[in-house]
Amino acid sequence: MAGPLHGLRVLDLTNTLMGPYATQTLADMGAEVVKVESPGGDPVRGLGPFRNPGMGAIFLQVNRGKRSLVLDLKQAAGRDALLTLAARADLLVYNMRPQVMARLGIGYDAIAAVKPDIVYAGLFGFGQDGPLAARPAYDDLIQGAAALPSLAVQAGGAAPRYVPLALVDRVVGLYGVGAIMAALWHRERTGEGQRLDIPMFETMASFVLADHMGGRLFDPPLGPPGYARLLSPDRRPYATRDGFVCALIYNDGQWRRFFTAIGRPEIWTNDPRFATISERTRHIDAIYGMVAEILATLGTEACVTLLEGADIPVCRLASLDDLIEDAHLAAKGFFVEIDHPTEGRLSMPGIPGSFSRSTASIGRPAPRLGQDGPAILREAGFSDSDIAGLAAAGVTLASAA
Repeated sequence: MAGPLHGLRVLDLTNTLMGPYATQTLADMGAEVVKVESPGGDPVRGLGPFRNPGMGAIFLQVNRGKRSLVLDLKQAAGRDALLTLAARADLLVYNMRPQVMARLGIGYDAIAAVKPDIVYAGLFGFGQDGPLAARPAYDDLIQGAAALPSLAVQAGGAAPRYVPLALVDRVVGLYGVGAIMAALWHRERTGEGQRLDIPMFETMASFVLADHMGGRLFDPPLGPPGYARLLSPDRRPYATRDGFVCALIYNDGQWRRFFTAIGRPEIWTNDPRFATISERTRHIDAIYGMVAEILATLGTEACVTLLEGADIPVCRLASLDDLIEDAHLAAKGFFVEIDHPTEGRLSMPGIPGSFSRSTASIGRPAPRLGQDGPAILREAGFSDSDIAGLAAAGVTLASAA
């Protein structure tokens, strides 16, 4: 079966991670994605490990399902070729600053002039109606601006540090997919295209403050910002005698069962700190500290047995190797084996959700630089002599690099 986005034509002018992750998601859902790369290619091509230069591990994942076309957009012929392609597209996605897109002659007005109903989606650092509009941005920078390293200190860390994950790129990329779907639905109803601005900073400010607005939600404030439970120093994997477990004792029933399971039901009955979720949150450091002391006296297997027996959510702390070898993921067939024509056998993390009518799936393997360029240009009406001329001028590649 075709994917749910079968027939959607996407021009992908993104590189690095945030934008490619968004368009990878669209490709997994069946969209036809043409990745437009500069002659030097997406910088992530160079991030190893890799079997062949230009085909790094992250690139192979976030650019699966796409075709690659090289265009030098700094040349007028490259810009004109892109406009020809845009006239046939439903969606254009970019993650350069809008000011750069305008300088290249491919801002929203230029694209809408050739395709009025196009959805033109930009993922970039800051909202364009604020003083930081023209600033460049990367994941680490926005993590800092959105207070994530500071939260690590508030939660008991020794020093500020970034989340060891490209969290901003992934969150904003997924938010971008949702916004794009909303714009496409609007066009479905009205026939109208539009420009979408999806700023990293504002998206992450919303993401962080959804949990941590705290007393600052009220005017006048009822207290400082921050969600006490999430900031407790003991909100971390619990150390056991021989490892770690992750557990969350949250509602009244779970707390009651926990103290019964450890043979201390009177704590639940008599300690007012456990009476309500509000009281537990006010005393969260003491409560989590108590749990940490109790579980530290047990082995990991005993902790898991105890908590599972009390119907409390629990799991062993996994490493990356544990995650890749996880029995549940294996049973689900989560990892997809792909034979890449140049990179050999790949084990690719699959698509987490499922559709009952239209199947999302990993399509073609990630492309070599420019490998589909001539075919894409022919589909847009360029003759072989046109393509040869563009290649001779360095605007495109006549074959894969």
